Amino acid sequence: MLINLNKVRIFLKPGTTDMRKQINGLSIIVEEELEFDPFSGHLFMFCNRQRKILKVIYWDKNGFCMWQKRLEKYRFPWPENSEEAVELSREELLMLLSGIDFFKAHKEIKYRTVL
Repeated sequence: MLINLNKVRIFLKPGTTDMRKQINGLSIIVEEELEFDPFSGHLFMFCNRQRKILKVIYWDKNGFCMWQKRLEKYRFPWPENSEEAVELSREELLMLLSGIDFFKAHKEIKYRTVL
């Protein structure tokens, strides 16, 4: 099963998630806390308190899929607090899986006037 990352939206749940939860528990979080449709086909990402385990769930035509990655060393960069899900681009997902902390990267500044 291959996922076309150019055609799906990728959402990350900030903060920590109990990694004992499986597909049913994580899909309830998607529906109730993130307020998204878990059957949308979008990718939904979760991380544990130690930031060493990452889980992704998504709906694939006729059933849910879950993908997990556990780091043996280091930690995933992960936003601590936010009320809403964070949408990631394909490039940001690849950076996250590689350990690059783009959350602390310089943000674009928009001014309205010079003075």
